[in-house]
Amino acid sequence: MDTVQTALWVVVLLVALAVVFDFMNGFHDAANSIATVVSTGVLRPGQAVVFAAFFNFVAIFVFHLSVAATIGKGIVEPGVVDTHVVFGALVGAITWNVITWYYGIPSSSSHALIGGIVGAVIAKAGASALIAKGILKTVAFIFVSPLLGFTLGSLMMVAVAWLFRRTRPSSVDQWFRRLQLLSAGAYSLGHGGNDAQKTIGIIWLLLIATGYSSTADTAPPLWTIVICYAAIGLGTMFGGWRIVKTMGQKITKLKPVGGFCAETGGAMTLFLATVLGIPVSTTHTITGAIVGVGSTQRASAVRWGVAGNIVWAWILTIPASAFVAAVAYWVSLQLY
Repeated sequence: MDTVQTALWVVVLLVALAVVFDFMNGFHDAANSIATVVSTGVLRPGQAVVFAAFFNFVAIFVFHLSVAATIGKGIVEPGVVDTHVVFGALVGAITWNVITWYYGIPSSSSHALIGGIVGAVIAKAGASALIAKGILKTVAFIFVSPLLGFTLGSLMMVAVAWLFRRTRPSSVDQWFRRLQLLSAGAYSLGHGGNDAQKTIGIIWLLLIATGYSSTADTAPPLWTIVICYAAIGLGTMFGGWRIVKTMGQKITKLKPVGGFCAETGGAMTLFLATVLGIPVSTTHTITGAIVGVGSTQRASAVRWGVAGNIVWAWILTIPASAFVAAVAYWVSLQLY
């Protein structure tokens, strides 16, 4: 096999690895889309994952590729990236996803990928190869997205409580069992729109680095878009049930009205971030919204110890995945 064929096969295998990450992203983050609608009893688990997967894919027709452009062109200098960097980034992200899924910790697949890219690039060329603007806005939204989700979720809960203050609880429950289907669909739409584009971005980065695409291209190839949206939808269909329990039951107990408010607040945050081209964590966003909803009842309604463990996972995600990515980058250099 000549050098050109070998290089092509390396690209094909890395694209396949990226699709595996995308599938795992959907699998790992299924909890974000369905935890509230399952824990309130509005949908059974099997129904919920199919429902969420459908809206994950439909997002392909709704959002522009702003997040993919940020990952593909706005995090690192494209000239620094090679197949070793992409391999390291994906291995770092996948490894952290597997560890946190196993322990039922709702961490961020998005920030695991960012950490993986950062770690592999620093291992190759140092921090100067990173684009500060893209890194800073991504890091800033580690804090902004859960705070915005918290604020919108709690405001929605207060507004609903005031509007329905004279309505019988049984009637409120009946109404919001229906409305939660809309909010769950909206959140799954935002989840697919933001998260699928991250994998599109890493594949685009790979294609630019290997000469199969150009930095002058305004969009990645169509096949990358379709395959990434399909992969995240399939991942969601298989679901990460360990994390569903943490998200839907351990943080606070939700009723349909609370699920509706949390999902709506989270969806609004994701829509805003996706339009702005900011890769955010759907995990951070929905966790903040759930905590916001729970805190409007009383502070003790939130299990702050569980929420604290989740925050520690958020803090560790980027450095942990960056470290694994740097090691994987070095290993790849020895392999080919």
